Amino acid sequence: MANRRLILILGDQLSLSLSSLQAADKAQDVILMAEIMEEATYVPHHKKKIAFLFSAMRHFAEPLRQNGWTVDYVRLDDEGNSGSFSSEVKHAVKRHNTSHIIVTEPGEWRVKRMMESWQDGLGVPVHILEDDRFICSHAEFVDWAEGRKQLRMEYFYRDMRRKTDLLMDGEKPAGGKWNYDAENRKPAKADLFMPRPPRTKPDAITKEVLTLVADRFGGHFGDLEPFWFAVTAKGAEAALNHFIKHALPSFGDYQDAMIRDERFLYHSVLSHYINAGLLDPLAVCRRVEEAYHTGGVPLNAAEGFIRQIIGWREYVRGIYWLKMPGYVDENFFGHRRALPDFYWTAETDMACIRAAVNQTKTDAYAHHIQRLMVTGNFAMLAGIDPAQVHEWYLAVYADAYEWVELPNTLGMSQFADGGLLGSKPYAASGNYINKMSDYCDGCRYDVKKKTGENACPFNPLYWDFLIRNENVLRGNPRLGQVFRTWDRMAEDKKKAYRDSAAKFLKTL
Repeated sequence: MANRRLILILGDQLSLSLSSLQAADKAQDVILMAEIMEEATYVPHHKKKIAFLFSAMRHFAEPLRQNGWTVDYVRLDDEGNSGSFSSEVKHAVKRHNTSHIIVTEPGEWRVKRMMESWQDGLGVPVHILEDDRFICSHAEFVDWAEGRKQLRMEYFYRDMRRKTDLLMDGEKPAGGKWNYDAENRKPAKADLFMPRPPRTKPDAITKEVLTLVADRFGGHFGDLEPFWFAVTAKGAEAALNHFIKHALPSFGDYQDAMIRDERFLYHSVLSHYINAGLLDPLAVCRRVEEAYHTGGVPLNAAEGFIRQIIGWREYVRGIYWLKMPGYVDENFFGHRRALPDFYWTAETDMACIRAAVNQTKTDAYAHHIQRLMVTGNFAMLAGIDPAQVHEWYLAVYADAYEWVELPNTLGMSQFADGGLLGSKPYAASGNYINKMSDYCDGCRYDVKKKTGENACPFNPLYWDFLIRNENVLRGNPRLGQVFRTWDRMAEDKKKAYRDSAAKFLKTL
């Protein structure tokens, strides 16, 4: 066919509403889906993450075929698979004699640059369509950001509330406040009822993928089994229903809590489904809003969850595309220390780090406070190179794609952008972790001990970080009281903090 087009669908574009599918002609166009070695290995992705995406891709191809699409699916172990996106697209263009390529814009800068090179390299036009699964377009975000001295998420979020009409009472927010975060910081107790995310039993397709991943990616980080992720839109929808019924009512109260043997608490564990395209983010928010309006969910829970999606998720995507490609090189504090091995092994006496990394290893998941205030907080306090921290987060979590993970890591977690995302570093001593978790109970380190042998490392590292970076942090208005506290300290106490931090850092 002279006008046959190649429609490329990526592993995080598993949505029937995808703009490239809407622009295609089922009667003549060909869909290409491919499992690509270079995409599975450009960072050492968690084995569960690879298995989830490959299985979800294979499952997504089935309803496409049933709906009458011609699907050219290239498996990782197919003979002749080149392992390269560009090569597989080139081969497919020749196989099907296609006149041009249509693709929905990818989420990552490097992949878009690759696609933009195809027109010259392959000699066929390449049409990259906007990904309209997001609420805020690139152009809208640029317009919002233009002329602002500070790009604060809170103000962007309010605009997204107005645009979507979610939790709005006319022109005003439901309940009279935009943000109920102050009500969402309760520490949880282990004797509370904790729902579990639903577990999907692997079918024949998933079992085949698990065997492939075990064989080809056995050296990658993480436990492959038990594998319990849903891999279809139907399964993801069931997980959403379960969350709304069993966990969402308490999500707001305890979203910042951490309990050693409760990995999920009241969190949705839906982000990997949303980011891969199995759930539509706006539709998810509409369901949550409906649960509030029908009286099943309190406002602080509904608002807190919706803010994470139409606020934070959309905001970090806007920041990513606004600031790339240079954003990945941001290093405000000039941190150069190598990432400690215990981020991969969990072999550390710090109980909080050990719990977070072991959970990550088991489930390719940790909730946002574990990421921000445990592993992220430690990395910043210890002066770990933010690029290495970024690559670790990108590799180990099933929901991690560079557009969402990079601003969260470099900006929010490591303050490596110097305050573009956050008004101050998310730095905390052991007291915060002790308040919000039970990790400190039984830890070899004493959270109440500030310096010296067996003191919680977070305590001296906190002050060492602040004073090490005093020249760029003392002027921060949100840290004024902290530095005044330091100024009032006795000199021997100051020295004890710095000496204890230096001694611990040598062990890394």
